Amino acid sequence: MNILVIPPFNTAQKTVLEAGAPAATFTYAAKPDITDEQVAEADVIVGNLPPKRLAHARHLRLLQLNSAGYDAYMAPGTIPDGAALASAVGAYGQAVSEHMYAMLLMLMKNLAGYRDDQRAHAWTDRGSVRTMAGSQVLVLGTGDIGQHFAKLTSAHGAHVTGVRRHVGTVPEGFERICTMDELFGLLPHADAVVCFLPSAPETRGLANSRFFSSCKHGAYFANGGRGDLVVQADLIAALESGHLAGAALDVTTPEPLPQDDPLWNAPNILITPHVSGQFHLYTVLDNLASIAAENIRRLSGGTPLLNEVTLP
Repeated sequence: MNILVIPPFNTAQKTVLEAGAPAATFTYAAKPDITDEQVAEADVIVGNLPPKRLAHARHLRLLQLNSAGYDAYMAPGTIPDGAALASAVGAYGQAVSEHMYAMLLMLMKNLAGYRDDQRAHAWTDRGSVRTMAGSQVLVLGTGDIGQHFAKLTSAHGAHVTGVRRHVGTVPEGFERICTMDELFGLLPHADAVVCFLPSAPETRGLANSRFFSSCKHGAYFANGGRGDLVVQADLIAALESGHLAGAALDVTTPEPLPQDDPLWNAPNILITPHVSGQFHLYTVLDNLASIAAENIRRLSGGTPLLNEVTLP
């Protein structure tokens, strides 16, 4: 079995990965250096190879993505016949949740303003701050990332409600789970609304003027899922009116956000360039190596894959 590996695994992570197929041949290559011949010879590719390059794949049995999202690979014919596609759900929970939690606390404690004051050499008291303790936090999306975020906030003393399509069991960190049908009845009671929803027809543009006007006055909004959830002009209006106390975004539409986009200058907003879920935290690559190793093992054994995506 020939396995082509794109993510920048360290020695320990490579050891974990290779344990999934001790007899296989592993080729490690940065994305710009990968040749068409390597793609053609690969039985397994670990990493997000550009979709158009999959046209060269001749023996591919599995494309193991290094991302939780897989939209770019869903066009008919992108994945070669007979090959499976698997996402990296489960690799990013700690990284994304900690990033979004830090952004939210930064807003609640006026830290962005104090950073501005430091740069201006201004000794300024910005007044009262907020706390997560006792807050009502509404988390949209209760998968791996949402569950990590719920554990962080509940440990701080917040009361966390999760929202997803079906109620089911209540994961650790949540006090209750509600359905999307109940969303607009929940928004007026939340001190913070935090979103980790995937891009889907039912989520695109969900955070619009109706959504923001339904939020509690003085609430915070955070989005670490997909940028197309938010109607950005409506978010700007909610911030400018003072209805929202602040917003934290790690995702926007488009990406990169143009330099002249008005979102940059909205009041009380923090924007990071979709970096929470990359490889900056070492645990992401640790988790990815484990997921890929397990799926290579399952592929060899003919058992169902983790995170297998249903292809069109």
